Amino acid sequence: LSRISFWSEETPQTRPASSLTYLGTDDSSESKTDSSSSSHEEQSRMFLRPQTHTISSLTDCLLKFVLFSSNLLFTALGLATLGLGLWGLFNKESFTQEKLDSIGTDPMLLFVFLGLVLSLLCLTGCVGAVRENCCLLRTFSVVLLFLVAAQVLAAIVAYSLQGQITNLLRTGMLNAMVRYQDDLDLRFITDEIQTGLQCCGADNYRDWQINSYFNCSAPGIQACSVPPSCCVDPLENGTVWNSQCGVGAQLLDEFSAQSVIFLGGCLGSISRWIEQHSGLIGTVAIVLLGVQLIMLIVATRLLDNIQWNRTQAHNENFLGPYFSWTPSQPPQRLVNIINYIMSSIY
Repeated sequence: LSRISFWSEETPQTRPASSLTYLGTDDSSESKTDSSSSSHEEQSRMFLRPQTHTISSLTDCLLKFVLFSSNLLFTALGLATLGLGLWGLFNKESFTQEKLDSIGTDPMLLFVFLGLVLSLLCLTGCVGAVRENCCLLRTFSVVLLFLVAAQVLAAIVAYSLQGQITNLLRTGMLNAMVRYQDDLDLRFITDEIQTGLQCCGADNYRDWQINSYFNCSAPGIQACSVPPSCCVDPLENGTVWNSQCGVGAQLLDEFSAQSVIFLGGCLGSISRWIEQHSGLIGTVAIVLLGVQLIMLIVATRLLDNIQWNRTQAHNENFLGPYFSWTPSQPPQRLVNIINYIMSSIY
């Protein structure tokens, strides 16, 4: 009869814990051979495992650094955008009782919303990467995936519905022209568009009739006028802004007015500008989308590595270090038990 000895796992340094010893006269040499080969395999496993863990730890550190640094940069950008929006709202006293009804159309709310979403999302990615928090990383990945899908869908819809978007732009610009004197932000945006694109009004300079101050039936000096940003040369001597350069411009015919103001509307100028810079716009859009996809891939890979490491640690704690194996190396003790059962049967 052969006697089986399962060596204790408490002393793996002195004896190879995953080997089976057969005591007998006939199988002594075979027992020694099995023991030496098992010891060699166990030493090889113990030698290779730290290298696998080292490579994994280096990869995790690199992924954490990339995810943390990129999210930290975008968090700062989001906080700056949020601060700019809040500063604009408080500077215009938008929270007073008189202006509270029209706060929903304030363009500064767009900066507040974008800054809040960007800072919260990127802060989630930062904390999740540093703390190795699977919940935060999973939330970051899901929200980022949703945003990427929304941007791609918005680009497809914008390309398919160009006519409807043009009508929306016309409506928005006409509303801005109506509130030109009442909202400083809308005045600034309108002036920058008209000066930068050298245009006046939505479709032409006569669109300014929609404004109650520039309407020809309005009392005052601004009747039948246009803003100074419509003027061809609003500066006198190159330094002084002439706020009266557009007075009475709507009374002029197109031939006389073309030397004083811009005749073309801003919608056509915007369309031409987009066509001329379509390559740059496409490049910027692809780069931004690529950065988001890279961050999504890094976050997903880091999340998988964290979960895999925790699974390995769980196996070592509850099943023993010899039952935590890489996919290419099965547990030696399990192999020995199967061999013993097979030898007992035959």
